[in-house]
Amino acid sequence: MKKLILMVGTGLGAGFSPFFPGTVGSLWGVLIYILLIKFTGYNILWQIIVSLVFIFLGIFISGECEKILKDRDSQSIVIDEITGFLVSTIGIPFSPFFLFLAFLFFRLFDITKPFSLQKLQNLPGGLGVIADDVAAGLLANLSLRILISMAGLS
Repeated sequence: MKKLILMVGTGLGAGFSPFFPGTVGSLWGVLIYILLIKFTGYNILWQIIVSLVFIFLGIFISGECEKILKDRDSQSIVIDEITGFLVSTIGIPFSPFFLFLAFLFFRLFDITKPFSLQKLQNLPGGLGVIADDVAAGLLANLSLRILISMAGLS
């Protein structure tokens, strides 16, 4: 069971990348999003459901990974980045350009943690691992919506 938890929590090992494990892990979110769009069409309900599943699964998995790795919010745990990226794309029209911008905004907010997002990491266990990435995803989503609206791109 520990191997399965680590496999899921580290994005099939993407979190062990020697360079930018969070960014590499986020690419799984891109793949999952593309598959979701391919198999469900542009369906916001499915985007919400999948994101919620990842949030709740991510809280459990990342909490267990912390115990196994004996490391609080280890950079090897990337299910939080996958989850945050999925949140950043909810309801955003599908296009390669918007996908790129969602990825860029999400990574920017996840890395810089504006508005004291890092305080969310103080929440207990897996909730602390997931919360700041979900918040970064929400900020990315909002920023992308504002940009799309202002530029008349929708």
